[in-house]
Amino acid sequence: MDQKANDDMRINGRRARILTGNIHSVKQRIEKVADGREVRLIAVSKLKSANDILTLHDFPYHHRDFGENYAQELTEKAALLPPTIQWHMIGALQTNKCKPLAEQVANLYCVSSVDTVKKADALEKGRAALAARLGEGEEGVGRLRVLVQVNTSGEAEKSGVEPHEAVGLCRHVREKCPHLVLGGLMTIGALARSREASTGEGVNEDFVVLRETRDRVAEELGVEKGELELSMGMSADFESAIGMGSDEVRVGTTIFGERPARKDAKIKDDGPEEEEEAEEEEK
Repeated sequence: MDQKANDDMRINGRRARILTGNIHSVKQRIEKVADGREVRLIAVSKLKSANDILTLHDFPYHHRDFGENYAQELTEKAALLPPTIQWHMIGALQTNKCKPLAEQVANLYCVSSVDTVKKADALEKGRAALAARLGEGEEGVGRLRVLVQVNTSGEAEKSGVEPHEAVGLCRHVREKCPHLVLGGLMTIGALARSREASTGEGVNEDFVVLRETRDRVAEELGVEKGELELSMGMSADFESAIGMGSDEVRVGTTIFGERPARKDAKIKDDGPEEEEEAEEEEK
């Protein structure tokens, strides 16, 4: 981490109140439907500034889990922000970017979009290289958590293995990738099904498929179902996903607001300080 960049990063009070209010509301909604279960909230911070992330990670909120869609953006933010953040790579990841990401970001907690053996192997090589440099275990780097992405909707534009292919890839991660740990399965369902489920008009079939796939993988690999988490649900449908057994949800715009165009996004916001904005509000 660039400590000077972190120390110089401005946290705007008005923006902080908005962000903390939003994430508090989301957590309350999660608790309401989680029925006592622990559900991980990944705050999807893609195209949002490192300042916003620091605002939610800093005192008093201390949120830890943040999700990014682009490898370069994640790497740049990780260099600016505290190592106590748990980064989640949730977007489609090209095979040639797997090794550098796993090697360069020590606090990369999870890659949620593994859908080929080649990607798993590249992440394994990157984490092995990092472990060789920093050491392994409690004093060094731990194993990298990965989720196998499953295409539950059958949409051609969606990434992920077909449900019947999940067992083979999961087995490969467990047996051939000692620096990775299979955390579970992930899906991004069809938008139309998410909308229907969010209005209470039906059960999201994609969530059913992922749960059934997880159960089949657990049986084939001889592990308890609880060892393999389900990652499903986003801003539009996270409550219904939790009701279907999701162990983690990915929420972005509900917390951070609308995203800028990628060309307009800034890694670090050097905008006006709080006092200047307060003066502007009084006019």
